[in-house]
Amino acid sequence: MPKATLMRHHPVACWTAAFVLLAGCLAGCVASSAQDLAAPPPKPLAPCAWWYGIGQPPTAQEIELAAKRYQVVVLNADQGAAMRRLHQLNSRVKVLVYKDLSSTRNYPGAVDGGQDAVFLPSGIGYVAAQEHHPDWFAQDVNGRRIEWQGYPRHWQMTVWNPDYQQAWTDAVVAEVKREGWDGVLADNDFNSLSHYSSAVLAGTANVTETDRKLRDGLDAFLAKAGDALTNAQKLLVPNVSETHLVPGRWTAHSRFGGAMEENFGFREDGGTGGLLTFRGNEFQELRAQAALGESLLLLVTRTHNAREERSGYASAALLAGPRTCWTRATTDDYRDPEWSTLQDSGLGEAIDAASRLANGVWTRTFTHGWVAVNTTASTQTVVPPEGLVAPGAPAPTATPTPTRTIPPTPTRTSAPTSTPASPTSTPAPPPLTLQAADAVVLVDPQQLVKRGTWRITRDELRIGRLWAR
Repeated sequence: MPKATLMRHHPVACWTAAFVLLAGCLAGCVASSAQDLAAPPPKPLAPCAWWYGIGQPPTAQEIELAAKRYQVVVLNADQGAAMRRLHQLNSRVKVLVYKDLSSTRNYPGAVDGGQDAVFLPSGIGYVAAQEHHPDWFAQDVNGRRIEWQGYPRHWQMTVWNPDYQQAWTDAVVAEVKREGWDGVLADNDFNSLSHYSSAVLAGTANVTETDRKLRDGLDAFLAKAGDALTNAQKLLVPNVSETHLVPGRWTAHSRFGGAMEENFGFREDGGTGGLLTFRGNEFQELRAQAALGESLLLLVTRTHNAREERSGYASAALLAGPRTCWTRATTDDYRDPEWSTLQDSGLGEAIDAASRLANGVWTRTFTHGWVAVNTTASTQTVVPPEGLVAPGAPAPTATPTPTRTIPPTPTRTSAPTSTPASPTSTPAPPPLTLQAADAVVLVDPQQLVKRGTWRITRDELRIGRLWAR
C-alpha cells in the first residue's frame, strides 16, 4: 500500500516530523541540497549506452555521435579537448578519464624523449618514480621488477604503499579538477596478479599471499582515492575484477560513484557452462546497487556472436536501473564506438524486479517488452507474455473473432443475425526454448523506435550529490 494512504496530514505531526528530520541532519547526516530533495525519483529504464573510448583518439564525427548516443564516456587523459567538446554538445554526458591504479608505463606516449608525458595513463609517471621513488616499483622474491605479461612496459606498482597511494591520489585529483573531468575510471582494481604475471611478491610466501597483499592494498587505496575525489565532487569508478570470488568486494569498491564489470555475461567453463555473472554473490550485489540507483554500473559484454550479444544485453536489462549502462565489445582494444541494435529495441521502463524461475531462467517485464536469460549450462524453456515479438519482427496478424448464427425464436419476425461467439480463454503463447547461456528480448510491436536516432531522454543523471544536466 502506498505510504500516502497510511499518513494523516496533521499540522502538529508535520511540524514534529520536520523538527526530527532537521535535528537528525544537524546530528551528522550528509547534507542534501534543495535540488536533491525536489528531484523526482529516477526511473529504472532499460540499460543506457556508454562508450569505453580508450582504444584510439576519437574523431570529431565520433564525438558528435557520442553526444547523442551515450550517457557515459571514458577517454584517455590526453583527450581533454574531446571531453570539453562532449560537455559542450551535451552537458548531461558524464565523461571520465582513464587512470590505471596498479601500473606505471614507459611505452611511447607515456614516456617521450626521456620525460613523462604531460597527460599520463597512470597516476604516477615512470620517469618520476624511477628518479625519486624506485621503491614504488613492486619486486618479486628475486628482487626483480614485475613487467606485465602481454602488456610490454607496464610495471606493477606497490599499491599497498601508503606513500604511493597518496601521491597517486594527489596527482589524479589535481588533474581531474584542473581539466574538468567528471571523474575517474580507475583500471586494474584486480583480484589476482596471475592475470598479468606468475610472480610472487617479495615478502610473501606464495601466490595466495601475493594476491591477498594486492587486494588488501587496493581496498585501502580505493578508500583513500575515493574519499578525496568525493570531496572534490568527482566520481571514482574502478574496473573491479572477479567479484564473484570475494563477497562484498563489488559493493565496497563501487561506493564512490560506481564500478565497471569488464566481463559481464561471460560464459564459464571455456564457453560450455552457464553465465559467470550469476555465480556466487556477484549478481546479488549488482542487483542491489542497481536498485538503489545512486551509482553507475558500467557493464561490458565481449561479443563474438549474436548469442553473446543477446545474453549480455538481456542480463543488463535484468539489472535495469537509473544508472545501469551497457555496451558490447567486438574488439579487444576498444578501438571503435560500439552500438547494438538491441539498444534500439525500446523496452521502456522496468515495471517489476527481475525474478528467477525454478529452472534457473531469469525474467523481467518492461512497459514495452520483456526479457529472459537462461543463466544455466543446459537448455531450458520459458513462456513469454502474449503479443510480443523480437525487435525488428513484423507485428503478428490479428485473428478474426469467430461468429455464430442465432436462429429466430418463434416470436421473432426478423432475419437471423450474426453475433460474436461467447468469449473463450485465449491460449497461452507457446513456450520458448532457450539454449544454455542464451537469452531473448521481446518488445511490443507497436513500439516504433527508429534505429540510429536514439537520444538521451532519461531522467537527469544524479549520483549522490553530483548532477549531470
